[in-house]
Amino acid sequence: MRQSKLFTKTKKEAPADEISKNAELLTRGGFIHKEMAGVYSYLPLGLRVLEKITEVVREEMNAVGGQELHMPALQDKTIWEKTDRWDDAKVDNWFKTHIKAGGETGLGITHEEPLTALMAEYVQSYKDLPFAVYQFQTKFRNEMRAKSGIMRGREFLMKDLYSFSKNKDEHDAYYEEVKAAYKKIYNRLGIGHLTYVTFASGGIFAPFSHEFQTISPAGEDTIYVDESKGIAINKEVYNDQVLADLGVEKSKLVEQRAVEVGNIFTLGTRFSEPLELAYTDEEGKRQNVFMGSYGIGVSRLMGTIVEVLSDDRGIIWPDSVAPFKVHILGLGDTEVVTRTATELYNEFTAQGIEALYDDRQEVSAGEKFADADLVGIPFRVVVSERSIKDGGYEVKKRSEEKGKIVSRAELLELLSVK
Repeated sequence: MRQSKLFTKTKKEAPADEISKNAELLTRGGFIHKEMAGVYSYLPLGLRVLEKITEVVREEMNAVGGQELHMPALQDKTIWEKTDRWDDAKVDNWFKTHIKAGGETGLGITHEEPLTALMAEYVQSYKDLPFAVYQFQTKFRNEMRAKSGIMRGREFLMKDLYSFSKNKDEHDAYYEEVKAAYKKIYNRLGIGHLTYVTFASGGIFAPFSHEFQTISPAGEDTIYVDESKGIAINKEVYNDQVLADLGVEKSKLVEQRAVEVGNIFTLGTRFSEPLELAYTDEEGKRQNVFMGSYGIGVSRLMGTIVEVLSDDRGIIWPDSVAPFKVHILGLGDTEVVTRTATELYNEFTAQGIEALYDDRQEVSAGEKFADADLVGIPFRVVVSERSIKDGGYEVKKRSEEKGKIVSRAELLELLSVK
């Protein structure tokens, strides 16, 4: 991508109504555009990041046997009535509308009901179990107060996986597989060192559910972290009995603010029973399918990464999700600089190294440096008459203060696709 052709432009200031760090930096960097409160467009740079986060999550869900599908956002009212989750008095964040031909529908807030109803068409015998399916789906929640940029919106991208097992033992084994997969995801996204498995309320089928909470001052949750054990406890379940059950000493806990970036729940037969998802066991008896639910807010993850991996100059994207691997800055409009920078860009492209080339002629060197820091691409390569005279290219990591001059061969080795 040549920056001169990119229709988006960086901004020195964010809109006055954006108070969260992620919304401010992503808007200024040209990653997102606010359409209304809690609703954002993902511009070319932002979409590249969102798709890379999605792919990391997809790879880890496939690794634990998840089968990907895609379900409608429009919801059948009758299915949700069977589980008592259609009434606004029970679930108060629906977006609902009337169908012109008659009837009422809603925009999906989650997908336990429709997916359970779907599986009743495919599960008959114990031989059909276990399995798990997942999707990346736009969810809609009529939040009273949308805030925190893309970390809490009225429309957002979510990965939701659901497991279908014969019994609790079979479910528990898979539950642990997904828990381990989530840890891999956060490590790959560069926030694993700040993200803790957090014990939360478990409902009627398990003593606990598990959240994945990333330490951040922007977080809405209060958690208590045992750093030696690598676990945390949500404030909602924090009491002496829970500490005793988990073998945690109160004196070792540190109170932190955190962002919930994922959760896993044991559903049991909460949805399979009312929606008649059952199977015939080895003895010919009908049994309700035992279910689990595993969610990750993909767009929320993007906002969280910006909140915790940025500095006073801008974003610092991890290599795994950066819109491009390298940002080429051509400084000066001389023929030798333009030719050298363009040749480097073409070579990167040929070798599959994703590069954003700042070829803008009317922009000063200072503005280019400021924009590069704001956009936060992992490597910056400066091509100037000075660098050429010194023997090559000045390369610097976004997280480092100073760069160094390297030859073309050294640069290609550094940035080569592994």
